Amino acid sequence: MENCAVFAGLHPIPPNQLLGPSRSALKLLPPFFTEKTHLFSLPLKLQKQSHFALRTTSNNNGTTSRVASPTSNVTTELADIDWDNLGFGFMSTDYMYVMKCSQGENFTKGELQRFGNIELSPSAGILNYGQGLFEGLKAYRKHDGKILLFRPEENALRLRMGAERMCMPSPTVEQFVEAVKVTVLANKRWIPPPGKGSLYIRPLLMGSGAVLGLAPAPEYTFLIYVSPVGNYFKEGLAPINLIVETDMHRATPGGTGGVKTIGNYAAVLKAQSAAKAKGYSDVLYLDSVHKRYLEEVSSCNVFLVKGNVITTPAIKGTILPGITRKSILDVALSQGFQVEERSVSVDELLDADEVFCTGTAVVVSPVGSITYQGKRVTYGADGVGRVAQQLYSALTSLQMGISEDKMDWIVELK
Repeated sequence: MENCAVFAGLHPIPPNQLLGPSRSALKLLPPFFTEKTHLFSLPLKLQKQSHFALRTTSNNNGTTSRVASPTSNVTTELADIDWDNLGFGFMSTDYMYVMKCSQGENFTKGELQRFGNIELSPSAGILNYGQGLFEGLKAYRKHDGKILLFRPEENALRLRMGAERMCMPSPTVEQFVEAVKVTVLANKRWIPPPGKGSLYIRPLLMGSGAVLGLAPAPEYTFLIYVSPVGNYFKEGLAPINLIVETDMHRATPGGTGGVKTIGNYAAVLKAQSAAKAKGYSDVLYLDSVHKRYLEEVSSCNVFLVKGNVITTPAIKGTILPGITRKSILDVALSQGFQVEERSVSVDELLDADEVFCTGTAVVVSPVGSITYQGKRVTYGADGVGRVAQQLYSALTSLQMGISEDKMDWIVELK
């Protein structure tokens, strides 16, 4: 795929198309419901700064408010919702991105569609054999109107690694990042104002073709949808209370624990539900061989702090290589901490000065207590350790464009 193109001046856009980052027009399928729509075009520049066609929409999602961009005389629309009380849950938006290909072929052409239900055969590979992967990342709005993505190429690389394990074709890194940009900008009015949250981006890759016998599906669908979400913790960082699971396991050596396949998450629901019924926030899993080494929480990586040393379990095929995990390790190194990736015993966990988890949704989640075989260990007076607070502040400031991006992790859309 050719590099993102720079558009000079204004270019009219046909009423059923939006311009993608590589000059090609993206076809918009007919909407799933009747709406009043006015479409006009703006310059498009999608490498580090990007413009996109804006829409004025009146539909059953509510009215649209329009606010002036501080950097131009262009008005930018915001959905008319209560941004101050935005929870961390799903909310339908305007568009989703869809791209398909057959087994043995490559993804070549994607399109924006109105967000809505999709049609699948009852015999689809995703439904019968769980042949599917997903990703998660966020877009943030700055005060100057620019939109920021955090390391989307890392999500693309992880999806490709997972696709190889699950016998699926996958988009190239360039296709993935371009699709994310297009989807975010098509749903720009749903990106929360600065400090109110983020636009959660959910790419999916699935075996959508019909298959009866156990085999790779004949057709695959790459889809991206988005949803505005509030800050995970309304009142800043809040500690969570974990219980160590000793009977059930999240993953086994040689399995799929190291890729973001959908089945990994259904498998943790029983233990997680039981833990929450007892008042715990989530479950921390041990390895399935020795049953004494830490792996991860249901959907987060785990870290220990002892003195100036930050330790996390090494990636050995049973632990998801989290992008927030990877970023926290680099940030910690830059701030003078010693970091270790190795096998970590549950005994070390109980003796730690501080414990925290990392993930896309929470960024950094401090652990207030750990319960293991009936013994409860607490960390700190209020459960929020100094190191967790420091790393959370450093990484979120970078993600939101408050601090300088010395790591070159941010992709900027204007």
